Amino acid sequence: MLKHVVMWRFKEGAEGKTKQEHAAWMKQHLEQLVGRIPEIRAMEVGINVNGSETAYDAVLISLFDDAESLKRYKVRPEHQAISNYCKGVRESRTVVDFEV
Repeated sequence: MLKHVVMWRFKEGAEGKTKQEHAAWMKQHLEQLVGRIPEIRAMEVGINVNGSETAYDAVLISLFDDAESLKRYKVRPEHQAISNYCKGVRESRTVVDFEV
């Protein structure tokens, strides 16, 4: 199994929304993929409540069978639409993939 962890910092005011609104949008749209994309074994999206300036705004923790499953997920049109939105409103992104 492969765990895929992504964290984002969003741009305040991008597309007229707050960082919190971008995080909520990501949570809603990513969680809608569960059950629709068969490669996803599990998914959790969290919105930051820590006021530290070093904290990220949101985190995705998802589980896939293997690296090939993750690759197939990444090119699905449903995921691409969310990714394209995110690219326009994020300040930064970090990712870690590890085997469990």
